[in-house]
Amino acid sequence: MSPDPTPRIYVNNPKLVEKLAAKAAHEINLEVSGMWNEEGSKSRRVERAVHGNRGDVFVMSSSGAIHEDLQQMRTAKSAMPDLKVLLLGATQTEAELLQYLRAGIAGFLPAEATAEEIILAARALSNGQAICNGVQCAILFRYFEKEAESLPSAALHRDLGLTRREQQLIPFLTRGLTNKEIANHFSLSEQTVKNHLYRMKRKVGAQDRLEIVEVCRQHGFPS
Repeated sequence: MSPDPTPRIYVNNPKLVEKLAAKAAHEINLEVSGMWNEEGSKSRRVERAVHGNRGDVFVMSSSGAIHEDLQQMRTAKSAMPDLKVLLLGATQTEAELLQYLRAGIAGFLPAEATAEEIILAARALSNGQAICNGVQCAILFRYFEKEAESLPSAALHRDLGLTRREQQLIPFLTRGLTNKEIANHFSLSEQTVKNHLYRMKRKVGAQDRLEIVEVCRQHGFPS
């Protein structure tokens, strides 16, 4: 028998089963059909679905402790590697949000989300989308902006010999910040920044800051 193509929703909160099942009954592409128990192990109904579907969604009510949430999520995904996880109710700091994302959680909703909101989010996750609110998106944008300022480029190191710290200065040169402003950002002295810039000019064969930036862009550094 071929596997049932309908994505299933699993939950770890018994109160959600009835709440979601009534709504999912009107969805032709979703089925509420199983639950992980409080210990994080699979119920027998989930066991029967392990090798069946792709795009299944685990709606996980947060325990309030990130380590417990992540352990339960890992238990579920170890049984069903393609499982998409939607977390309900956790309020995350930036560090916690990034921990959840690195662990593989694909969506977030508040604990008070309605059945309709949960079903819509589960359908989106099943279709390969992600769910987060505006504050969480802003955290991610800030995180990737900081990453762009700190991650080294292998090409710049290989071709020009620029160190990680020297590469970190490039975005600030692009924005036209002064030596003092750059020094304050990295908690360095102005003289240390001047020394970095002097070495960067010699390495890339530049006469000034703008030429440093231009040479680095020619070697693949993002504009």
